[in-house]
Amino acid sequence: MQGLLRSVWAEPRPPGPPRRVWRDWLLVGVLVPAAVLEGVLRPDLPWRVISLVVTVGLVPTLLWRRTRPLVMVAIVFAVTSAAPLFTGGDPVETYTMVFVLILLYSLFRWGSGREAVIGLAVMLTVVCLSILFGRLSSPDVVAAFAVMLSALALGVAFRYRAGARLRELDQVKLLEREQLARDLHDTVAHHVSAMAIRAQAGLATAATRPEAATDALRVIEAEASRTLAEMRAMVRVLRRNEPAERAPGRHIADLEQLAGSARVGPSVNVEIRGDLADLSPSVGAAVYRIAQESVTNARRHARHATRIEVSVAADDTSVRLRVSDDGDNSSTRSIASVGYGLIGMIERAGLLGGTCEAGPNPGRGWTVTAVLPRAGAAT
Repeated sequence: MQGLLRSVWAEPRPPGPPRRVWRDWLLVGVLVPAAVLEGVLRPDLPWRVISLVVTVGLVPTLLWRRTRPLVMVAIVFAVTSAAPLFTGGDPVETYTMVFVLILLYSLFRWGSGREAVIGLAVMLTVVCLSILFGRLSSPDVVAAFAVMLSALALGVAFRYRAGARLRELDQVKLLEREQLARDLHDTVAHHVSAMAIRAQAGLATAATRPEAATDALRVIEAEASRTLAEMRAMVRVLRRNEPAERAPGRHIADLEQLAGSARVGPSVNVEIRGDLADLSPSVGAAVYRIAQESVTNARRHARHATRIEVSVAADDTSVRLRVSDDGDNSSTRSIASVGYGLIGMIERAGLLGGTCEAGPNPGRGWTVTAVLPRAGAAT
């Protein structure tokens, strides 16, 4: 119990409360004429002038109900408690004073835990003093507590709902950042591997073919430009002050680029079968990224490999990706050697309700197999 009270006391204010919006001014603009009309037309209103002045004077507290909820509640209860000193002990009982419930709601919706506890103590003190001085009868006390608790419960409910929404948005942001981290790793690893292979080829042939070094630099420059462009697009998404580009992401049709980029090293052959017209964009992007990472790993780790086969087959329920090479199955090549690449592929497939496996072939080579549902719905 002590821990709960300490937690409530330390509860911070909800982030980003709106200061004053048009609805606040509209509410004040409606309540002030309503209070004046009540003061003029209500025949049974005691101490008409004082009641009207108090009501109209307290209406503007609604403008600060989100930014200063405790102060506004304290002002309202202090003024209404002091008003009977000028009315012969009669409380201010205008119907328009119902707006006080909005202040009570705002205290528990927008105030900190400390402010809510202090405000509740102030309200209970005022009610107890009213009972002590005979201003409230037993039925009035029950009704007052019922109305106040309803406003407080509504404020707590909306506060909890908004907090749950913020937590949900934070979770979505974390998942998006994980997605960007995987995409960033896949992009950089793929292009840097191509640059490294091309640089090695240029160095190996530079002595006999000097022009090979120039060709290698051109390829490296093109790969570096593409890498920087994709990295900037990903990083821009993380920045709040720059608009993110809404260009379509990678999809299965881009797999042909993997085949076309194999200027050196093992050749890359891509085969696509089945109907992919209505494939989910997230599944298409996942298939491309898994294939790209698999090709990159094969080029980096498959010793003496001459070809890399990329096969995509789709049926009515799923899409199957298979990336296989014919390199040596030496002891230096293992699942651990691909590091975060394989982990990212497995996580990417798992988020879409699919599977991803990698391992050596019975004879030569290494195969990565991924099976994803067409709709991309996680199981």
